[in-house]
Amino acid sequence: MNAPVRVAVVGAGPAGIYASDLLIKSGLEVSIDLYERMPAPFGLIRYGVAPDHPRIKGIIASLHAVLDKPEIRLLGNIDIGNDVTVDELRQFYDAIIFSTGATGDRNLNIPGAELKGSYGAGEFVGFYDGNPDFERTWDLSAKQVAVVGVGNVGLDVARILAKTGDELHVTEIPDNVYETLKTNQAEEIHVFGRRGPAQAKFTPMELKELDHSPTIEVVVNPEDIDYDEASIQARRDSKSQDLVCQTLEGYAIREPKGAPHKLFIHLFESPVEILGEDGKVVGLRTERTELTGDGNVRGTGKYTDWPVQAVYRAVGYRSEPVNEVPFDEKKHVIRNDGGHVVDVDGEIVPGLYATGWIKRGPVGLIGNTKSDAKETTGMLVEDWNAGRLTPAPQRDPQQVLDFLHGRNIAVTTWDGWYQLDAAEKALGQAEGRERKKIVEWDEMVSHAAPEYHI
Repeated sequence: MNAPVRVAVVGAGPAGIYASDLLIKSGLEVSIDLYERMPAPFGLIRYGVAPDHPRIKGIIASLHAVLDKPEIRLLGNIDIGNDVTVDELRQFYDAIIFSTGATGDRNLNIPGAELKGSYGAGEFVGFYDGNPDFERTWDLSAKQVAVVGVGNVGLDVARILAKTGDELHVTEIPDNVYETLKTNQAEEIHVFGRRGPAQAKFTPMELKELDHSPTIEVVVNPEDIDYDEASIQARRDSKSQDLVCQTLEGYAIREPKGAPHKLFIHLFESPVEILGEDGKVVGLRTERTELTGDGNVRGTGKYTDWPVQAVYRAVGYRSEPVNEVPFDEKKHVIRNDGGHVVDVDGEIVPGLYATGWIKRGPVGLIGNTKSDAKETTGMLVEDWNAGRLTPAPQRDPQQVLDFLHGRNIAVTTWDGWYQLDAAEKALGQAEGRERKKIVEWDEMVSHAAPEYHI
């Protein structure tokens, strides 16, 4: 068959965009439709990265260059599995790659997690990043706050809570976020990790930049700087981890700088209970831990109650299932063998693939996403070349557009993104900012799909 291979990629975040790019570079002639549930593309980069991270936001520029390629067509504001079933989609594509990511919060399985004032970090990220799926306001009345988890998400949440609204107003945050952050009462932010500095999952740059704000003083207890044999080896094996340890050591030995907001990083403290009164958070109980020689820790039986009025769990994201696609409810991923979707018996489901966090769980950075996409697209290319994929019956790219039009879906497009992008930049420039993000779903659609048809 001389016609291009028709591929649907479901999820227009980094994982889906990298997979699309690799397919274009694979040697196959391809025609790719990149589906996105949201009205705008870029996924976690638009809705999961703190607004004061312009360096990471710069990744959008490289993703933008991929979406400019003629082999890719963006089709947004479409919820695959609900607006369109997977079986319906298969009528138009030779293969489908799922790259739907992870936005839900993993649970913190300790008593008190259900109390008012106990939040998933992802909920707060959704709020301050202007994700239309999340709350428009947030209760920021707590003066002492706990953040559970020593990864970059926990660091982002802690930093946003420790900064002032005016510090963040120069970013792309929408008006509702700015007005809410101006009400923030937090004076102390306590970040808790159950293991030591050599096991912390921060990246060195983010940890070092934490102290750049004039309103934030990072505090680390010198007693929390401890290493066993495995920890020392971890430092030797990873320059990045060694830099994290050096930065934490620097925070532990320096003189106070007198900033108004204190951000404490507590290591070797394992949360065991969120304390409450009248249904509200009033504290967090932790158990002191110690290293066991192999990089792991054990409890010491020494407990501390920390007075806090809010607890944010940053213990990992959780993917949601896609209707009709085999899903592992324990691991929260699409069942797969490294790329192919497989059923409960481990048998390959022909024509279906997975990549990114929906495939392997919410671990790793952008570099991992690229290598992950390479593995998945390699399987797809091999399957096509070996004749293991059944060509779709309706292969004309216009046929799927007619189908979507018949469903009366207001499809947003790549040209529409340019219009939404221009509208957000105009809003920002009116206030001396680069951009101000549009929050409301219908307003985004009105810019990105102004005619409400294809």
